Order: sequence, then C-alpha cells, then structure tokens
Amino acid sequence: MSKRLLVTDDALIIREMIKDAAIDGGWEIVGEASNGQEAVEQYQRLNPDAMTLDLVMPEYDGLHALRGVMEADSNAKVLVVSALDQADVLKEALQIGAADFIVKPFDRTRLIAALEKFVQPSEVACS
Repeated sequence: MSKRLLVTDDALIIREMIKDAAIDGGWEIVGEASNGQEAVEQYQRLNPDAMTLDLVMPEYDGLHALRGVMEADSNAKVLVVSALDQADVLKEALQIGAADFIVKPFDRTRLIAALEKFVQPSEVACS
C-alpha cells in the first residue's frame, strides 16, 4: 500500500526532518508547502494519504489551512506538528478535524507512529 505524505512547515529544516523520518518509515513524500495557502493548494492537487501541518506560518496560518483542507476532504488525515503548545489552539485544531498532533521538537519514532495510525488497514473488516 502506498503511503503518500504532504509536509507543511514554514521552516525548511523542520520539513527536512519530517521528510527524513517519514521516508525512513516507508512514506513517499509527494509534496511540501511552506505556508497555509500552499498547503491547501497542494493537498487539493496531490490528494495525499496524509499531511503534516504546522500551526504558526506566514500568510495563511495552520488553523485556516486546516479548515480549507477539511472543506476539500472531510476524510483528510492531518497530523499537526507544531511548537505551539497552547491547549486551546490544539483543541481547536482537533475540533476542526486534525487527526492527531505532536509538539516540536518531536521524536522521530513518535512522528512515524502517529502517521502509521492513519494508514492502518481497515479492509480486513470488509472481507
């Protein structure tokens, strides 16, 4: 099964860290975005299996981007990866539709485990 990931963060070094961890976990990186507007456009164009999303970005913040992604695909699997450790903002992200969140700096194993929850085979129940 293909595991296609869109990585969104305004910091290049964080995008690289996420991509390296995801690739090691068997994910294919299909795109990346450096702000919320790019994230929504890339999500709609690429239709990835999952995406990572920072909350604090220029031009179009993560919550706004999350709303746009969820409007485009109510089943989107979005992992918030943010240094923003504010319970109310994280709670809002989960209410909008984020599937999970991890706080930066993140542990590579935790990142991969969070992404893997998105692609657990569910077709076994249908057999």
